Amino acid sequence: MADVLENYLLSNGKLLAEEIKFSLQFFKSIRLKKGDFFIREDEVCSYIGFVANGAVKAYAIDKEGKENITCFKFENEFVTSFQEFVAQEKSRRSIRAIEDSIIYRISYLDYHHLLSQVTAWNDVIKSVMEQEYIQKEHYLLNYNNKSVVDKYLHVLSNEVMLVQRVTTQDLASYLGVTQRSLTRAKGQIHKPSVL
Repeated sequence: MADVLENYLLSNGKLLAEEIKFSLQFFKSIRLKKGDFFIREDEVCSYIGFVANGAVKAYAIDKEGKENITCFKFENEFVTSFQEFVAQEKSRRSIRAIEDSIIYRISYLDYHHLLSQVTAWNDVIKSVMEQEYIQKEHYLLNYNNKSVVDKYLHVLSNEVMLVQRVTTQDLASYLGVTQRSLTRAKGQIHKPSVL
């Protein structure tokens, strides 16, 4: 599985082959079962992870105790609460496996050591942060102030992996709708046509 991270870094084009070989020693593989936490809300965010296999969701719990999912991460994506990781503060959200997953994680101390030894990692992290920004912008443009049907149609045409790998309950939370209204929208879209 380490070759998944190695291949990602090679394809990213920011690091030389010897820099990648050096870097890999700082990433430790962990296996998460579905439901296991990678990061817990209100605990110091100590790791950045790379999803080699599986999927995770990031969410915060609101005052009513309801999950508000902010994103999903799948294979070949980095995951953490970046702001809290950089500041070494308590995370404002949890990151939890939605499938059995393998994640390569790097600790805060190892991350800083790696940055001091391989300055090109700054470009890798910049690229990851830009991707995060693009994902957030995409979310705001496509899911804010739209009907449930329009949100679901967008998912079907642009983010089909969510339909294939995420529960209806989690997808509803991510879209900011109730599970019931999402189920109704699915029924409207997928109902067989009557001749």
